[in-house]
Amino acid sequence: MVWQDAALAMAGIIGSSVAVFHGILTQRLMVRPIEALLVANGRIGAPIRKLVPLLLHFSTIVWFLGGLSLIAAAGWFGHDARLATGLFVGSTYLFGAVGNLWGTRGRHPGWMLLAVALVLIAFGIG
Repeated sequence: MVWQDAALAMAGIIGSSVAVFHGILTQRLMVRPIEALLVANGRIGAPIRKLVPLLLHFSTIVWFLGGLSLIAAAGWFGHDARLATGLFVGSTYLFGAVGNLWGTRGRHPGWMLLAVALVLIAFGIG
């Protein structure tokens, strides 16, 4: 395994790990309280109550699958597919890192980990 493969695989491991912790925190700190509010409000229908948790977890799913894609790219993809995978996953990680930095004012390690994954992606597709 060359260092570019190792960098991509490491970025995938970091991204998937961040996604798992993000999902746990999102469920605990956002989904449960919002569900309680939606149930308490009698005007909110069942379809919206079902859709809100899925939308809150969408970024978690994208980051997790992106991490798995990076790991697969490190082991099996050709140069062009690695580049496309790195650019797509890197754009989702960049959005997550900037959003996390802005939303938490830098007091959360998620943006730092996604930034490290971005640097590794850049090395891996280079």
